[in-house]
Amino acid sequence: MSTTRFLTGITTTGTPHLGNFVGSIRPSVAASLTPGVQSFYFLADYHALIKCEDPARIQRSTLEIAASWLAAGLNPEKVTFYRQSDIPEIPELTWLLTCVTGKGVLNRAHAYKASVDKNVAAERDADDGVTAGLFMYPVLMGADILMFKAHKVPVGRDQIQHIEMARDMAASFNHLYGEHFVLPEAAIDDHVATLPGLDGRKMSKSYDNTIPLFSSREQLKKLIGGILTDSRAPGEPKEVEGSALFQIYQAFATEAETAALRQQYAEGIAWGDAKQVLLERVDQVIAPMRAQYEELINNPARIETTLLAGAERARALATPFIRELRSAVGLRSLVQAGTATKTTKVAKTALPAFKQYREADGKFYFKLVAADGRLLLQSTGFDAPKEAGQAIGQLQKGGGDALQALAPRLAAVEGVQPEDVTAALQALADAAAAN
Repeated sequence: MSTTRFLTGITTTGTPHLGNFVGSIRPSVAASLTPGVQSFYFLADYHALIKCEDPARIQRSTLEIAASWLAAGLNPEKVTFYRQSDIPEIPELTWLLTCVTGKGVLNRAHAYKASVDKNVAAERDADDGVTAGLFMYPVLMGADILMFKAHKVPVGRDQIQHIEMARDMAASFNHLYGEHFVLPEAAIDDHVATLPGLDGRKMSKSYDNTIPLFSSREQLKKLIGGILTDSRAPGEPKEVEGSALFQIYQAFATEAETAALRQQYAEGIAWGDAKQVLLERVDQVIAPMRAQYEELINNPARIETTLLAGAERARALATPFIRELRSAVGLRSLVQAGTATKTTKVAKTALPAFKQYREADGKFYFKLVAADGRLLLQSTGFDAPKEAGQAIGQLQKGGGDALQALAPRLAAVEGVQPEDVTAALQALADAAAAN
């Protein structure tokens, strides 16, 4: 079964709130348990620098978000969980992508356009207060995604543009330098709720209307008590449509519980009673995680160790990939450049190629790629690179017989016929004999 890579990041500029839990943390943890999915989760602290100039806040937010994800059930042994700034290959890839991304594309980015529109409306210079970081935000996000060859990126509909831009960057690079990047797709879940905040608007740090995820029960009671409601008295039927109380409850309750509260609304439940129902339901979900969160928040060394271990796993993929990309664009050893010049004519005759690599599971794989980039053959995982190399050598020498002998270590590729693979191996054998 092929593996699909999912990648999710969260910017470290504030304290996680109930909206973050419902919209990102909870579905991300659930997705990490899905068979056939390889998950990457990162703390986007480079992105935070675009929005926040308070170093203490960024550091505290990084701690709180990491603790929240772990307390919510994210298993760092099953996923790659890392801090963006621990991966130096990310900013290097950002520059490589910058060099293939048109300024016109970035001019259309929603965040940049919103800033320009705000300035124009206020009769200021269009770029007043706009940093290069804000303008280049989509490129950094593209690097986050493309570095780990993510197939799916869970985002809200307001973030689809960034995924499309990442695809454009990948396609531009691949067109110029060969097929290196996977073109990612946005994974939209229309069933993931967007929670309203205390004032009825979308729960957001920007509106200062959030309910912190791991508030104490006393704080939670006070904040829920402050949720905006209308003036309908006890006994008067109330509308669930537009009710922040009801929408938050629905995100934490079962269908049966939601139906029961809807009936109570119709029967005229008092707002104070509705708020108590919401408090009990939310606390029932959060309380078991709260103790784990407090333990983690008071032991930052444990979180730091977890993040550094995740960064090591991430760099096991990023370091060889950035080396491949550097070579692709011409950032090579001068000796390598001289050799490449001498062999240019030979290189023009495209041949199939074996590619060996290591995945995040620690095992070593190889694949056979046709001259036109099609995947012809895919191995299962080997415990050591030498074993994978020996299998490649066996295929190169033994052709069809080796294919049969190694069948248990090879995964079928949809749409590829055995004769296609045999022909590719024969082409490699012929080229070796000619040399």
